Amino acid sequence: MNASRSPLARGRERGGSKLNLVFTLFILGAMAFAGIKIVPIYLANYQLQDSVESESRFALTGYPKRSVEDIRSDILKKAQELGIPAKPEDIHVEVSNGSVDIGLDYSVLIDLSVYQWNKQFHVHADNHTI
Repeated sequence: MNASRSPLARGRERGGSKLNLVFTLFILGAMAFAGIKIVPIYLANYQLQDSVESESRFALTGYPKRSVEDIRSDILKKAQELGIPAKPEDIHVEVSNGSVDIGLDYSVLIDLSVYQWNKQFHVHADNHTI
């Protein structure tokens, strides 16, 4: 045992560990808060991307053939279900010679109380690879 260290000095060291605990809990709480705000936005984008890819693959199958407006309205409906701020004019659908090309650009405001930013998303799918 080190004789030069008094019990008073060791008592002050314990306060440092409490400060580290508070700091660690603050950091973990901030990360959880940011995750709760950000993850659902990316999850909704992933679900919309999946829906647009399915729509592009199967848009020209079946009878009667679906029009550009039918495709656009289906994508808009899915975006609204997911809470994505898309407008009909944001959805670009092109059907020509048996190919379908669908694109959608939108942005979402991510508000973390101390920091805000607009996250831009670009959803695109086509049936050229089939």
